[in-house]
Amino acid sequence: MPRILIVDDDRETCRFIEELLTEPGREFVAEPDPDDALARMRRERFDLLITDLNLNTTRSGLDILRAFKAEHPTAEVVLISGFGTLETAVEAVRAGAFDYISKPFSISAVKATVDRALRHAAPEADGELLPSLSAESGLLGRTGPMLEVYKQIAHAADSTAPVLIIGESGTGKELVARAIHSHSSRARGPFVAVNCGAITETLLESELFGHTRGAFTGAVADTKGIFEQAGGGTVFLDEIAETSPALQVKLLRVLEEREVRPVGASQATKVRARVVAATNVDIEPEGGDGHFRRDLYYRLSVLVIRMPALRDRRADIPLLIGTFLDRASARAGRRVSLSSVALEALMRYAWPGNVRELENTIERLVLFSRGGAIDVTDLPTELREASGSLEERLFADLPTLDEMDRRYLVHVLKAVGGSRTRAAEVLRIDRRTLYRMVERFGIDLKED
Repeated sequence: MPRILIVDDDRETCRFIEELLTEPGREFVAEPDPDDALARMRRERFDLLITDLNLNTTRSGLDILRAFKAEHPTAEVVLISGFGTLETAVEAVRAGAFDYISKPFSISAVKATVDRALRHAAPEADGELLPSLSAESGLLGRTGPMLEVYKQIAHAADSTAPVLIIGESGTGKELVARAIHSHSSRARGPFVAVNCGAITETLLESELFGHTRGAFTGAVADTKGIFEQAGGGTVFLDEIAETSPALQVKLLRVLEEREVRPVGASQATKVRARVVAATNVDIEPEGGDGHFRRDLYYRLSVLVIRMPALRDRRADIPLLIGTFLDRASARAGRRVSLSSVALEALMRYAWPGNVRELENTIERLVLFSRGGAIDVTDLPTELREASGSLEERLFADLPTLDEMDRRYLVHVLKAVGGSRTRAAEVLRIDRRTLYRMVERFGIDLKED
């Protein structure tokens, strides 16, 4: 019988998770006190730990994770957090976490994750620490889509397989590639990037693979290509979809044979660099236009990271704006703020250029601001229009029926002190219906 340990400083959340996951043949132990949890895991057997990352004690969920893996190296750990960063995701994966779930979460997704964790047999953790980094990744975001990216970076950093990053222009694909490199065992090696769409095919081949003296006009000496220059580091091939079919064949050889042939050379040279590629167009065999080789796609896509568009993580926009305002203000030598109406307009805008467009916009607004604050009248026309008319804003403030239901459910949960049983009685529904409503409305477990 699998035994599951639940650690959360809120007793009602412990009970809720237990009821959510209860099935025949499972045994649960809930411990709101981390110290009590540590004591029990030292003297009892457990197959799975489910713990909140942010505990209101001197110990964090990562502390509990490490202690648990030390006592039960073949067991699994699922972390739950309402606040995720790249660093904590990488640290969690390195410490042996099976998965990392953000709040508010889908009940069905949690059940599926726990089922997979109980079926999985993890190898012994080696306790290897993260390499110290001298610079931040530059990736910003606390929403679920970004937390998923952080988890994928963590898994990719521990692998030597090629990585394919897919996302619209301006979503931060190169930042992801650099983060993978910086958090990997190759961090001490070079990170060499090339934009495959910015160089002609002939020059790109020489840039990637090198050339010998006299290979073409102007080739006055043997020159190493990017793959050789990178040594045991990482080669980042941006806009990989822009390469020609002929060059794609040669890139396939690099991935399969781990060797390159410089332009004009008769012998191949072995290379050790890891390949991370990126594209902003669909190159999948099922959905692409057939220009990209199927075999190269499969070689590159051992690990795939999909970058969310900014419009799909609007809740991150205030965080991004605050960071970009600070940076631009520092460069301008004066503090510039943003009005709430201007922020509303920026939140409503679609941002087709994604984070890059947002950063450039904030930089421009700070540069041309006349006073210490940016108001909606200072925004470009397309951004002002995004805020809509006064009438549209008034109607936008009216809640939908779903929102009214959600607010009432949260109100009831607070009124009964978070008791699901009492809430169900007040609402005159059964507990299963209550759980479905909690999932449907995406209510954070901490809201009750």
